[in-house]
Amino acid sequence: MNCLRRTIATAALVAACTTAGFGQAAEQPVVLTIDISNVVHYRGDVTEPTKLAREPGVTTPGPSRAFQYSAAISDIVAVNGKPVKGLLTSRTSALIARVNPQAGQAIADHDGNGPYLSFFQFQGSDGNWIGTLWTGGGLPGPSHAILGGNGAFFGVEGEHREWEQVTPFRIASVSEDPANRRLNGGGKGRVIVSLYPKHRPVVDVSPAGPAIYHSADFSPVTATSPARAGEVLIVRAKNLGPTRPDLLPPGSRLFKADAVEVVNSPIEVTVSGMDAEVINKVGWPGTYDLYRVDFRVPSGLAQGKATIYLTSAWIPGPPVEFDVQ
Repeated sequence: MNCLRRTIATAALVAACTTAGFGQAAEQPVVLTIDISNVVHYRGDVTEPTKLAREPGVTTPGPSRAFQYSAAISDIVAVNGKPVKGLLTSRTSALIARVNPQAGQAIADHDGNGPYLSFFQFQGSDGNWIGTLWTGGGLPGPSHAILGGNGAFFGVEGEHREWEQVTPFRIASVSEDPANRRLNGGGKGRVIVSLYPKHRPVVDVSPAGPAIYHSADFSPVTATSPARAGEVLIVRAKNLGPTRPDLLPPGSRLFKADAVEVVNSPIEVTVSGMDAEVINKVGWPGTYDLYRVDFRVPSGLAQGKATIYLTSAWIPGPPVEFDVQ
């Protein structure tokens, strides 16, 4: 017993040294709270192809049976409380597993439900596509793995939790025409997504300090040449994602010098807790992963050091300080 205690104590000490001594603390995830609306689950109760999506009005679904599929469709309306557009679609297999099954249920070593896949397609308020996440999983697991992403979410990992019903989701037959989903109505819900991005947006740093410049003459912002309220500054940034019109993964090629390539993701600049006006956001010509972001310094900042954060597609970067007057 004493030997076992010594072994446990040694293991705990090694773990503590690994985390504290070598800085291998767990990375904090980026949490997205996604609000969805007009949620309808269409139960696969029809096998005759000519009867699919034919009924214009609200339908009553048939009973759920083993091996039956269902499809859910809903509108993405907000991320972290900010309006956005998008579509969330899911496909589920009705395969109820039970340790002590009833007729029509699958026998298994645990109680659970069938697997399903979900696709989150995000658009900005201007209708431009931002990126897609696709996830998969099934009960009894508490969450579902993010299997991949593209656009702003290229290379992310993570998970999403079960849907929370704000108002009851509507269940319909697959004979109902989904073109009338918003007209016929559905429920409201919320999904929590935890992301571990491959890259986070950052302010580039040179040997002289953060790459933040006065737009008037492109001179660096320093203690002897601080920024002023209302002034437009230029930030040289990294990891802001694909640019229009090609939407290639970052680093695929040099940004063009003969045409402006606008960053596709929504970009936010926060200065000492205040939202700053973003004037433009473009790929820096002749580079693979450098970007130019122009923003206006908000008024009301205290003289001295201000803190700037960049956020790209709801993914925040680390803080950087610069001088203000």
